Amino acid sequence: MRILGLILAGGKSDKLGALVSKRTSAAVPVFGKYRAIDFTLSNMVNAGINKVGVLTQYNPRSLMDHLGSGKEWDLDRKNGGLFLLQPYLSKHDEYWYRGTADAIYQNMTLLRRGEESHVLIGSGDHIYKIDFTRVFDFHISTRADITLLVKKMDSSYDLSQYGIVELSGTRIVSIEEKPQKPKSNIAFLGIYFLRKQLLMELLYSFVPSGEHDLLNIIISNLNKLNIQAFVFDGYWRNIKKGITEYLRINMDILNKQIRKELFYNYGKIYTKLKDFPPPKIGLNARVVNSVVSDGCIVNGKVENSVLFRGAVVKAGSTVRRSLIMQESTIEEGALVENAILDKEVIVRQQMKLVGENLPSVVEKRTVL
Repeated sequence: MRILGLILAGGKSDKLGALVSKRTSAAVPVFGKYRAIDFTLSNMVNAGINKVGVLTQYNPRSLMDHLGSGKEWDLDRKNGGLFLLQPYLSKHDEYWYRGTADAIYQNMTLLRRGEESHVLIGSGDHIYKIDFTRVFDFHISTRADITLLVKKMDSSYDLSQYGIVELSGTRIVSIEEKPQKPKSNIAFLGIYFLRKQLLMELLYSFVPSGEHDLLNIIISNLNKLNIQAFVFDGYWRNIKKGITEYLRINMDILNKQIRKELFYNYGKIYTKLKDFPPPKIGLNARVVNSVVSDGCIVNGKVENSVLFRGAVVKAGSTVRRSLIMQESTIEEGALVENAILDKEVIVRQQMKLVGENLPSVVEKRTVL
């Protein structure tokens, strides 16, 4: 089975505020040295997919710089490889992507010219680890036309923000988009697997007539196609759900079990390499339950936090439950608590930055 991977990575998400003022949500940094897109892309590569198209739109520069030629994911190759797909002006069309179905439809050439039999579609801003070969086997064994990944959500998820699924066995009988009163706790995770020819037929049938969302197209065909649900029972989070959710996801990496699941099961998570030295922890520093990445220099106190590459915490300063992104500096005597500092932020001496109900977010290259 030859499979084409497609990653939807053009979203903005206003809920992330300053973090997406200069980057798409798929390029938002996570866990010290990764970007959100690394997880879906690595999952595909680990499953043997060697041809991946990344559909970009909003502020793509940071994402394109991160992905480059795809070398870190072994996608810099003659056959297959990495394709960055952006909206463009042509003689007949002048559209931005108007939805998930329209984004794929405008890049139909990639599907038509390829020799792949199936297509795996995922989102670039979801954090999870999965063996996709299990999904492929399930799809074949159930003789599905389309397989959707779903998950039984616990109380930590807001079900009104997801597509809610009802099942008969493993077959999907209804999907309701963002209901105020959900009929179940089973949510669709935004991951599709289907035959390429079927995908092309659906897009040609619906997109020209004005339906631009892929999930809506599938909902309208629930009674005509065998649409199966693969129930995923691992860790899965969506960074687009807001600043609080984004901080929570990064704090989750401090949990040993979640860290093991994301980084040790089913292959590696690949990312762009950078030449930083090992972190340096001073004699009088105190680091408790935190991630300290390459190039960091810590001489103060760091508790329950994530320090990204090259972050500096000087003597006498304290960082608690915060994210300090690449090459940001906390100067002597400063306090940072319940906050998210984007890249190259400087917190001056004796400054106090404390998020009350919501995390405080400081935009890139700000001096406080």
